[in-house]
Amino acid sequence: MAKTLVIVGAGPGLGMGVARAFGREGFRVGLVARNEKTLSAMVGELSGLGVTAAAFPADIRDRDALTRALCGAEEELGPVDVLEYSPGPSGPITDAVQTTAASAAEQFELHVLGAVTAVGHVLPGMRERGTGTLLLTTGVSSAIAAPFLANVGLAMAGLRNWALSLHAQLRPQGIHAATVTIATRVVPGDEVGDPGVIGARYAGLYGQPDRAEEVIGDPEAFRGFVAEWAESQGRPPEADLRENHP
Repeated sequence: MAKTLVIVGAGPGLGMGVARAFGREGFRVGLVARNEKTLSAMVGELSGLGVTAAAFPADIRDRDALTRALCGAEEELGPVDVLEYSPGPSGPITDAVQTTAASAAEQFELHVLGAVTAVGHVLPGMRERGTGTLLLTTGVSSAIAAPFLANVGLAMAGLRNWALSLHAQLRPQGIHAATVTIATRVVPGDEVGDPGVIGARYAGLYGQPDRAEEVIGDPEAFRGFVAEWAESQGRPPEADLRENHP
């Protein structure tokens, strides 16, 4: 019997790369995101490849709408065997000094609470069946502090931590939870960042249930970029602290 993949935060780049990779393995594919037009085009492309696919529009920040979309996917495609969570950037990105409770909460709502809602919906069925996979996507700022991505990194670090915690708790129950850390730009034709190449990495991680994390790209290159950015600010950190905290 064919298995079902549901991508929450599906987009034409990374999401389609993952959808095509799992579709080639015979998975049915459910796509959840806000833009109905984009989802329709993605379903059309997947159908042209012989993949059974369906769209379930929802705003991820609307927890009730997200739950309804997941219910719809289950009704049309069957129980969710693999949940992949990867919403694209949304909302203002603030640096460390500019981060406020509001800007942090907006990113936390998208990256963490959306994931908690989606996992909370599909996990009971996975535990009952004794099998299932949860793939939670973060950016490199989840592991390497980047002042210019402070509110995003704050949320993604929380999501990465939770994914690793889920892995530790659920692995003995037959459930594979893992995080994918994207440390590269998603660019068609790139040897590392091409959506097809990235999708294959997700499919590979699915086949390795003992693994808790897949890192795509070069985190150390990003660390070097952060260091260069900090130097370009031209002021030592203590100067900023004096100005903002007289």
